[in-house]
Amino acid sequence: MSEASLPHGFQYSSARHERETALSGMWLFLATELLFFGPLFLAWLYCRHWDTAGFDYGAKQTDLLLGTINTALLVTSSFAYSAGLAFIERRDQRRLEQCCIVAWMLGAAFLVLKFGVEWREDFARDLFPGVNFSVEGSAREGAQLFFVFYFVSTAIHGMHMVVGLCLVGWIIARNDKFTGERHGAVTVIGLYWSFVDMIWVFLFPLIYLIGRGA
Repeated sequence: MSEASLPHGFQYSSARHERETALSGMWLFLATELLFFGPLFLAWLYCRHWDTAGFDYGAKQTDLLLGTINTALLVTSSFAYSAGLAFIERRDQRRLEQCCIVAWMLGAAFLVLKFGVEWREDFARDLFPGVNFSVEGSAREGAQLFFVFYFVSTAIHGMHMVVGLCLVGWIIARNDKFTGERHGAVTVIGLYWSFVDMIWVFLFPLIYLIGRGA
């Protein structure tokens, strides 16, 4: 089937026009997301500059092992989703479904570890900023500010992950609707999924690595 004969929305001149519009729209959305996360990261680094010792102490309270495992889960999930995209381009719907299921399960495992295990440990150790914050001494103020950034950024990232899981679940549920010629939704959602993973790649060193060896 030629591209000119493929079905498309009435507002588009062709299936190619529809696909390119969807891609452009997602890139524009991701650009606005960068305008959101970028200032958050800059504020984090700026505050750390003025209280390096406190931020370093805060970083040492985090669970590096869980952070590393979660990073591996998200990187692997992106690889699985990318493999699924490659399979649907070769008209293999079954492999697309399998790869998306793997990506979904890895993303769900990330959320369970992050919020069900790691956040639970943080609250149990009184690391949530407030009057009961467990860190005392000269590092208290900086460590508390570190955990403000920690909880805010991981909560926002977690919300993006939930949206991503819903989108990947939608791909799984509608797997039989995608073909080698018509899989624009798979490509667009893949951009979002990779973006969310990339944000974590920036968060990982900010939370767990910078200052840990100090």
